[in-house]
Formats: sequence, C-alpha cells, structure tokens
Amino acid sequence: MSSFTPPSFDLTGRVALVTGASRGIGAAIAETFSAAGARVVLVARNAGPLTALADTLRAKGGEALAVAAHIGYDESVAELRTRVSQTWGDIDILVNNAATNPHFGPLTTADAAVFEKTFSTNVLGCHRMVQAFAPGMRRKRAGKIINITSIAGHTPAPGLGVYGVTKAALMMMTRTLARELGEYNVQVNGISPGLIRTDFSQALVESPDWSAAYRARSALGRIGETGDLTGLALYLASPASDYTTGCIFPVEGGYLL
Repeated sequence: MSSFTPPSFDLTGRVALVTGASRGIGAAIAETFSAAGARVVLVARNAGPLTALADTLRAKGGEALAVAAHIGYDESVAELRTRVSQTWGDIDILVNNAATNPHFGPLTTADAAVFEKTFSTNVLGCHRMVQAFAPGMRRKRAGKIINITSIAGHTPAPGLGVYGVTKAALMMMTRTLARELGEYNVQVNGISPGLIRTDFSQALVESPDWSAAYRARSALGRIGETGDLTGLALYLASPASDYTTGCIFPVEGGYLL
C-alpha cells in the first residue's frame, strides 16, 4: 500500500498577515488565504479600503482584522504588533507585499532622498515586519514568511532602477532569513511578479511601448493578473511547502527566459 500523503493547502486555524492588502496583489492573496481558512490581518496605510475588504471577507464567512499602519515607521509597526497580539496572538504567516516606487526614470537621476524613501519601505519595511513578528514564529518553531519581490530585481527594467535595486536587496534578505530561521522550522521564500495588472502598475500596463515590449519578450505573450500569483502564495503559506525555503519564484509568463 502506498504511503503517499496528499499535500495540504488548508490554512484553518492559522493567522496570516498581509501588508499592502488594500488592493492588487495583496488583496488577492488575502482573499485566497481567507478562502483557505486563515484568519487574515489586513495592513495598509489607508483604513477605508482595508475595512471594505475585511467586510467582504467576513460576509463570506471569514475572519479579518483591518489595521491601518505604515511599515516605513518603527512606531507604526510596533503599534501593529500590539494590536495583532491582543487580538489573535502570534501570527503563522507573514506576507511582505507593501512597496513603493516614487521614482520612474534613470538610476543616475535619483537623488538620495528617493533612495531613502524607497529603501525605507521596500527593504527596511520588510525588516521591521520580520523583527516584529518572527520572534513569535521562533517560539512556536513554525512559520511562513513570503516576500513579494519583482522581476525588476532579477534584470534591469527601463525606469525602474531604484525599485529594482530594492527588490534585489529583498531577494538577498529572503535567502538570508531562510538560512537564519531554518533551525526554527520557519520557511522564508519570495515571489517575483512580472507585469501584473494592478493599480500599482497601471502606468506601465497602459503605456503602449512598455506593455508591448513586455508582451513581445514574454513567452506567454500577455500581462499577468493577480490570480496568476495566488496559487503559488497559497502553496508557500501552507503545509505543502514545509520543505521549501530560500527560494525566489518568478511568476512572469516567461519574461526572464
């Protein structure tokens, strides 16, 4: 008789925190996790969209907590940690999705203030979240951390130099955390989206030159949708990925081929 055990993608009883959850990729991941049984903490700077999404998830039978917070500030992350701890205790899954891109143009035209602002959210923001929530995972000797990177961190993209540098740094952070937290049975992985149709990427999607160039280079010849990422996110958050860590998964329709 076979000893094969089907992989489990069930998140029942687990607490998942998603930053940048008010829209786009973050919202899609949060909805997927909720549908899989997780209690979901929704985090973003603006409370309105978070509250609307939380209401939607509850209407579908899920449990959701909406918390407005800015991961670019230590005090905001500390307040978030306290709120989550008082509500649901330690989290099981952390998705670092929040990001910013205030500079679109050549790397050589970006001043120090632009670098500092972008790094503060895209790199240090993820570091703040890990420092706040990884101790609980270490105590339980179990946890999942998923960092949303970008193909701009794999290969230079026109106009996205600063953003790409921060995402490349986040990839190394992902691998380093996987090494450091492995002994505590915490898996750390990254997802590198290509051009995905969201509000965040609207300018690129609607640019005839940019979108046409992307489609021409992509093996699948199309722009991605948020649903193209959620299956992988669920895998990385679930028991099915317990032996997967330190990996960066491009989801970009073959753009990097």
